[in-house]
Amino acid sequence: MANNNESDECENMALPRILLIDDNKTRIQQLEAVFQFMGYSIEAVGSTEYAPYFNETDQLCGVFVGDGIDKQATVVSDIIGRADKIPVILVINKGTGLQLSTLIANSVSQVLEWPTTYPILKPILDKLPAVSGAATNFTVRETPDRRSSSVERLKGKSQAIAGIRKLIDQVAESDATVLILGESGTGKEVVARALHDGSLRKEKPFVPINCGAIPGELLESELFGHEKGAFTGALTSRQGRFEMAEGGTLFLDEIGDMPLAMQVKLLRVLQERTFERVGSNKTIHCDVRVIAATHRYLENEIKENRFREDLFYRLNVFPIEIPALKNRVEDIPLLVNDLIARMEASNRGSVRLTNAALTVLMQHEWPGNVRELANLIERLAIINPKGLVEAADLPEKFQKYKASEEIIDYTESVNLEEDDDQLGQIEVVGAFEGSSGALAQLPEQGIDLKEYLNVLEVDLIRQALNECSGVVAHAAKRLNMRRTTLVEKLRKYDLQR
Repeated sequence: MANNNESDECENMALPRILLIDDNKTRIQQLEAVFQFMGYSIEAVGSTEYAPYFNETDQLCGVFVGDGIDKQATVVSDIIGRADKIPVILVINKGTGLQLSTLIANSVSQVLEWPTTYPILKPILDKLPAVSGAATNFTVRETPDRRSSSVERLKGKSQAIAGIRKLIDQVAESDATVLILGESGTGKEVVARALHDGSLRKEKPFVPINCGAIPGELLESELFGHEKGAFTGALTSRQGRFEMAEGGTLFLDEIGDMPLAMQVKLLRVLQERTFERVGSNKTIHCDVRVIAATHRYLENEIKENRFREDLFYRLNVFPIEIPALKNRVEDIPLLVNDLIARMEASNRGSVRLTNAALTVLMQHEWPGNVRELANLIERLAIINPKGLVEAADLPEKFQKYKASEEIIDYTESVNLEEDDDQLGQIEVVGAFEGSSGALAQLPEQGIDLKEYLNVLEVDLIRQALNECSGVVAHAAKRLNMRRTTLVEKLRKYDLQR
């Protein structure tokens, strides 16, 4: 007889699979949450990465394609061709007024406007093949970000970021409810994870849920779980997020978008630390720390009768407000370097920006905050793989800004400080003997120019390092090259110990 672990593994393998092809990361996260809740295994990929996922089409019950890709007729035609008889559903943002080509309109099974509601989505999923045996349990997956310290991800030397680190240190080890405030894209989940990592609950689960991404009629079951048969489509019993987070931390993102009816039920859980699954009268006690976040001004929401005042005061025990990126532009050089380093670590490409380009970025308003900056860096890495981006290479909306010598001096000093902090002094093998300084003469028998230039380059690098006491950042400045370029050359010539 199989043990519980084996049966759970078999059940997960039996989940019907949906392939989601989309370049809109926010919509991907929202759709993943809904599909997983409804008992599907999700494979989410970009418009350039989908081909390998069609190798086992017998395991796919449906393909959802995000708008934007539909404008690439050849790509959509390829997706439809690979899908063969598998239903293809096009997902478009509601109210965009998207005009579909005849090819797309005749080839896709259906067009779904997003965001949608459960009554609209369920019939679409019911039509997909292999849906009758769908299981409804799924496990919480840790994201790659958890492998690194969340506090370290709060990049910046501004007073605002220093203040946030101090607040995290003060409240992390307590069980106080924290309300994180800030515009979309400022990094509220990063702060929430840092609070969890610094708490006594760090060995227990960190369970996030986006209250704005899940339809209101499904949110109660998502939070508290449900019993088999509690409603149409509840084929099995399942845990809610409160049970999954037992002993750990539950992060309620976009709490300001939670329906009023659910706010009442959440308030009871926070007050009594008990709840019932949907369709059950059995009371479950929970030991969970709650961290909430929102981009809305909840005081205004209370005045408009969209948010309960008693819930606000229950959540607002210890508020942490994250500043918009435009209010801490001095952190942009460090954020850019960190974003590039993370791209390189995950093999998603690389790019370099000149100090002039950085000064232009520091003058932008950044309505999308750090998320907008991250998207820009990823786009630049695609357009200029491993290239050097000048101010003139930035998108058109940045061309109205002019590079400032004062800001250039600042970005150079920040880069040098970061290099010194992170690299220290790199010792290079050898005594760094200097060159003779004699003018090069071309021998009668000719010369291997490439080899000669390599030897000359190594000699000059050694001299620069000698003069700068082995500090790579200073030597790079002496050689008029970027520090990262010099590090690559040290590795190329095996000069780094």
